[in-house]
Amino acid sequence: MVDYLPEDAPSTEAMDVMETEFDGAIENSRVMIHGASIQEALSYKEKLENMDGVNNVTWLDDIIDIKTPLEMADSETVESYYKDEKALISFHIEEGQEVTTTDAVYELIGEENALAGEALDTATSQKMAGTESMYAAALLIPIIILILILSTRSWIEPVFFLTAIGVSVLINLGTNVFVGEISFVTQSVAPILQLAVSLDYAIFLLHSFSDYRKKVADPEEAMLLAMKRSFPAIAASASTTFFGFIALTFMNFEIGADLGVNLVKGILLSFLSVMIFLPALTLTFYKWIDKTQHKQLLPSMPKIGSFVVKLRIPALIVVLVLIVPTFLGQSQTNFIYGIGEQSEELRTGSDLAHIEEVFGKFTPIVVLVPNDDIAREEELVEDFQDMDGVTSIVSYVNTVGTVIPPEYLDQSVTEQFYSENYSRIILNTNTGAEGDKAFALIDSVKATTADYYGDEFHLLGEGVTLYDIKNVVQKDNTVVNLLTIITIALVLLITFKSISIPIVLLLTIQSAVWINLSIPYFTNTPLVYVGYLIISTVQLAATVDYAILLTEAYKENRKEMTALAAIKKTVNEKIFSIAISASILSSVGFILWITSTNPIVSSIGLLLGRGALLAFVMVILFLPALLLVFDRLIEKTTWKANFYKEK
Repeated sequence: MVDYLPEDAPSTEAMDVMETEFDGAIENSRVMIHGASIQEALSYKEKLENMDGVNNVTWLDDIIDIKTPLEMADSETVESYYKDEKALISFHIEEGQEVTTTDAVYELIGEENALAGEALDTATSQKMAGTESMYAAALLIPIIILILILSTRSWIEPVFFLTAIGVSVLINLGTNVFVGEISFVTQSVAPILQLAVSLDYAIFLLHSFSDYRKKVADPEEAMLLAMKRSFPAIAASASTTFFGFIALTFMNFEIGADLGVNLVKGILLSFLSVMIFLPALTLTFYKWIDKTQHKQLLPSMPKIGSFVVKLRIPALIVVLVLIVPTFLGQSQTNFIYGIGEQSEELRTGSDLAHIEEVFGKFTPIVVLVPNDDIAREEELVEDFQDMDGVTSIVSYVNTVGTVIPPEYLDQSVTEQFYSENYSRIILNTNTGAEGDKAFALIDSVKATTADYYGDEFHLLGEGVTLYDIKNVVQKDNTVVNLLTIITIALVLLITFKSISIPIVLLLTIQSAVWINLSIPYFTNTPLVYVGYLIISTVQLAATVDYAILLTEAYKENRKEMTALAAIKKTVNEKIFSIAISASILSSVGFILWITSTNPIVSSIGLLLGRGALLAFVMVILFLPALLLVFDRLIEKTTWKANFYKEK
C-alpha cells in the first residue's frame, strides 16, 4: 500500500532521503524465539544476518552490553527484547523478496516460534491474491450458472453469457502485462467484479434476441433487431459503470487508479465482447439454444406490482427517516487505513497475537534530523523518552553516548546513526501502527522535533505511512464521490432527456449506499477505509443499472396508461431481471467476503454483497414510490415525455 502514496507525501519523501543517506532500512519483521538463552538468541540472530534478503538485524546486544548482568541494565529496555526466556529479534526484509525470505525464516524458526511484520503481511497477500481469486471463481461460477438457469428457458444460454464475459475477463487479465504491475487488491477484486457488473449486458442482448426469434424467422435478422433494440440499454448501463470507475482514477492514493484503470478496461472489453463476439457465437450455435429449451423454472408473480404500490407510503417514510442519520453515520465510522487485523485462524494472525501478548505492540518510528548539533539531538532524545507510548530509543546519544565524538569512532559503529547530512533516531513504540493513540503520538513527535529543527526533519515508519494514507484518502473521498455523482448524472440526463429523473435515480441508489456504509458505525465495527472509498463509488456505478432498467420501462408504459397502472406493470415485468442482476452481484460480494483472508478484499466483498441487496430493495420499493410522487414533475421536466392523459 506504501507504493500507492503520491510522491509528494511526507513519508514517501522521507523514505527517499533515508535510502539515499543510509544503507540500513527500517525493521519490517520480528521473530520471537521461545525458551531461548542469551547464546541461543545470538545464534538465531547470526543465522538471520546470513540469510539472503535480510539485513539490519537488531537485538538486545545492539542496545546494551550483554556481557554485564542483565539485572544491572534498564529493565524496560531489556524487556523490549528479552522477557520470560523469549527473545524478540527485529530485522528488515528487502522489497521484492518478501515471499522467498519469509518462507526461509519460517523454515529456520520452525512451528514453535513466531514471525510477524509488514513484510509477512505483504508476502501473505501476494500468495493469497491468485489462489483466493481462483477459489472464489470456483465457488461463484456454479452459483451464477444456477441463477442464470432459473432466469432463462434454455440450458445452454448461461454458457453463452459466461463465455462472452469470461473471454473479456481473460483478455483484461492478460493485458495487465502491459501495465507492468497491479495491486493484490485489484488482482483479487477486479476479475470477479467485472464478471458480475457486465453479465447484464449479455443478458440484455440474448433476452432481446429470444423475443425477436418469436417474431422473425431469420436468426440473423432477429439478432440485428436485438442488437439495435438492446444497444441503448447496454450503452447506458456500461456508461454509468465506466464513468463511476473513471472517478476512481482521480484518487491521489493511487490504489484507486490501479483498480479504476483495470475496471474501466474490463467494462470496455465486456461491452465489445457482448456487441461483437456474443452475436457471432450465438448465431453459430443458436440451434443448441433451440434444442435445450426448458420450461420456466421460477413461478411468475403477476400481483407483485400491486403489492409494491400498497407499500409506497411506508417505503417513503422509512427511507426519509433513515436518510439523515445514515448519511451522518457513514462518515463517522471508525476507519482502518492499513491492511487491518489478520485472522488468528491463520499463522500470520496467531503469531502476531503471541508476540503482542508477550512484548506488546511494536511499531518503530524513524526520525531523521540534521547531524550538526549533538547537544540539541541529546535534548530531543530526552524529550522523546518522556512521551507515552515510546518504549525504547535507538540513537547515537543514548546508545554510544555524547562523551566520545562520532568522528573518533570506527565507521561501522556510527554508520547506523549518522550519514553525511542526517542523524537517525529510532523510536520503538507500543501504540500500534494506527488508531487515535498512534496518530496522536506521531503528532507529538512531529511537534517536538519541529521545536528543535523547524521543518528540517523527516519521519517514516509503518505508522507514519498510515498517517499519510489517512490524510490523502480523506481528501480523495470528496473528489471521487462528487465526480461519480456528476458523471453518472450526466449519463442519466442524456439517456432520459430529463432533469428530474437523474435526481430521483441518484437519490434512490445513493440512499442505499449511505445505509450500507453506515451499518459499521451503528454496529461499532471498524471499516477498512480503502473498502469504504471504493464501494461508495462501485455500488453507485454498478447498481444504478437496476434503476435505469425500471425507469426506462416505466417511462414507456406511462405513454399508454396512468402512473399507478404503469408502475404495477413495470414492477411485474422488471422485478425478475433486476433480481437476477442483484443476486449475481450480491453473490460475488459475499463470496469475496467469505473466501478472502485479506481484510481489504474481504471488507470490499461484504460491502458489495450487502450493497447490491440494499440497492435491489430500494429500486423495487422506494423508486416506484418516488416515481408516483413526482410523476407530474417528471412529465414537465422530461423532453417529449408524451405521458398518457386520462380523458
